[in-house]
Amino acid sequence: MDWSFIWKAIVVVVAGTILLRMAGRKSISQMTLPQTVIMIGIGSLLIQPVAGENIWRTVGAGAVLILTLIVIEYSQIKGNFFEKFISGSSKVLVENGKINETNLKKVRLTVDQLEGNLRQQNVTNLKDIQYATLEPNGQLGFTLKPEAQPVTKKEFKQLVDLLQQTMIQSNPNINIQQLSEQVQDIKKQLEEQQVNDTIFTEVVNKGHDKQVPKHLQ
Repeated sequence: MDWSFIWKAIVVVVAGTILLRMAGRKSISQMTLPQTVIMIGIGSLLIQPVAGENIWRTVGAGAVLILTLIVIEYSQIKGNFFEKFISGSSKVLVENGKINETNLKKVRLTVDQLEGNLRQQNVTNLKDIQYATLEPNGQLGFTLKPEAQPVTKKEFKQLVDLLQQTMIQSNPNINIQQLSEQVQDIKKQLEEQQVNDTIFTEVVNKGHDKQVPKHLQ
């Protein structure tokens, strides 16, 4: 029995690890188009020696693919035009809380798919978004409007302390415990109001709260 496939498999694993290490540490979700194409090619190529092909020729071809990828990536760093040509550019999908229908059609996304991506990033309302962009690696980036950005515990505590100090100065006889309870009640009411108007409720209700154009559904 020919046992050469054992050492070939070991060489493939070692060589593949080295080649992929040379290619960089980006995860699959962060890969650009050239990286994805070459990684698929590497995966298909590395299995050839186990099937009986020349192992060193395969490793050499894999090295050429990785070197090509490195040249492409350095070219993208040196020239903005080359970067846009190879990887594309970011597309604005939401601006000031409104969906950019033109760009959404260009990237072939539906409103449901866009909202699904936003829900995964804990965005509850499209109106809260200042900008949302689809990056060349396929990931969605966004920034919230200043008034929609979450308040940290530190900021909330400072606000409560300031409110208490102001009310105590205006009314020295006020009950501190009662004041704290009132502040918490106000916070709870605001949170309940926000929950009733989110893109999460569309999933529960199995439909959009507002009419969506048919070509984007």
